[in-house]
Amino acid sequence: MAVTAITHHAPQLGAEPGDWLALLKPRVISLVVFTGAIGLIIAPGHINPVLGAIAIFCIALGAGAAGAINMWYDADIDAIMRRTTSRPIPAGKIEASAVLGYGIVLAVASVLLLAMATNLTAAAVLAFSIFYYAVIYTMWLKRRTPQNIVIGGGAGAFPAVIGWAAVTGHIGLLPVLLFAIVFFWTPPHFWSLSLYAATDYEKAGVPMLPVVKGAKHTRLNVLVYALLLLPVSVAPWALGLTGRIYGFTALALSLAFAVLCWRVYADDQDAAGVSRTKDKPARTAFKFSLLYLFILFAACAVDRLI
Repeated sequence: MAVTAITHHAPQLGAEPGDWLALLKPRVISLVVFTGAIGLIIAPGHINPVLGAIAIFCIALGAGAAGAINMWYDADIDAIMRRTTSRPIPAGKIEASAVLGYGIVLAVASVLLLAMATNLTAAAVLAFSIFYYAVIYTMWLKRRTPQNIVIGGGAGAFPAVIGWAAVTGHIGLLPVLLFAIVFFWTPPHFWSLSLYAATDYEKAGVPMLPVVKGAKHTRLNVLVYALLLLPVSVAPWALGLTGRIYGFTALALSLAFAVLCWRVYADDQDAAGVSRTKDKPARTAFKFSLLYLFILFAACAVDRLI
């Protein structure tokens, strides 16, 4: 990690509690908590409500720990990118070394607590998910390949698997399919964002797909992954693991998402694929993608409960 880009800020003493909270990436945690809770709800069997709450807390804490380590490692590029310059390290509010220690302590605590509250399988998956995001994605893939988001998409797909394992002590087919849904959802979700944030990534030297392959190639990939997501999303219903509520919801949502991604692909653009509409279709697809995952996972829980 290059830290020279942020040394012009002198870290201040007495950082606010909100700064430490920001290191955990609360907006990301909200989705992690939701999908982890869905994993708990749909799992066969029963878990004590207190232990279930502890499991969700551990999933959130582990995700936050990975986020903090990510911010420590990426502090140099965060200082360059417009949307990340206010993060605690580049803003000079917290020392980078303190952030690393904070992330490691929270990571170890989350795994140990989950192991004691539930079982070793859930704890092992949580530990691997933290390693996957902090090391495999952040330190290895992010700055080396334009496919970083494709492979890194697995990092955000673990919570439902952890929630299921916390109840059952093993990993079943349904949580694996939910993992696959998040995995295939991540590229069109994030590449839609990257189409209108490409300048930031280029300035920071991050080989995001629009920077390396261009906007036109990225638009095609957004559409391809949205089309691949469609059969994956309905697979739980097709295999008899969920009922009609989930099946119809998955089909409707995935068709709608595919249409929006088609509009991203067919956006009014120049020969290089640069949008003449200020990437309006990509912005719409990105916003819908967030709603997509929340509704899809909620439908899965409702379907299993009734």
